[in-house]
Amino acid sequence: MWIYEKKLEYPVRVSGPNPKLAKAIITQYGGPDGELAASLRYLTQRYTMPTSQGKGLLTDIGTEELAHMEIVAALVYNLIKDASISQIKAAGLEGYYADHDRAVYFVNGEGVPWTAAYIQSKGDPITDLHENMAAEEKARSTYEWLINLSDDPNVTDVLRFLRQREIIHFQRFGELLDIYQDQLGRKKVF
Repeated sequence: MWIYEKKLEYPVRVSGPNPKLAKAIITQYGGPDGELAASLRYLTQRYTMPTSQGKGLLTDIGTEELAHMEIVAALVYNLIKDASISQIKAAGLEGYYADHDRAVYFVNGEGVPWTAAYIQSKGDPITDLHENMAAEEKARSTYEWLINLSDDPNVTDVLRFLRQREIIHFQRFGELLDIYQDQLGRKKVF
């Protein structure tokens, strides 16, 4: 179903080790509003979309979210791979290091592991699209705050790219919501 191109959707560069920044960014890997949750949400919800257009959109965006997961993982890994133990300790990552070394693992910024409770699939296209739009806005907000925390211009550039994709996804879900509300004869309330 997918063709995998062996390169990142957007290039990842970091200025040097920065485990403190990695600790914040990892929430977009395994946190409640991160890329894993988004990809699984959309790739699950696509089955109950009533049209091939809806199924296609959720498949496309869900697949792109997997690509974003790779980007976030590359950021986190590159920010911690050459960090010294003292830098890891200073960032408050000694527990993470004890469990995972410098490997990337699905946790939020506080080290809480990812859980399926972060996602929902109701089977009602209107409900699911509203959830998806909210998820995209939450991810956009998180990227905004990560940009505020970033002291690395290379990382900030990548975070801006990811933030922009959240905005585009929100717009695409909104367009599909309008189509479904018209097709299903439901009142527009938002």
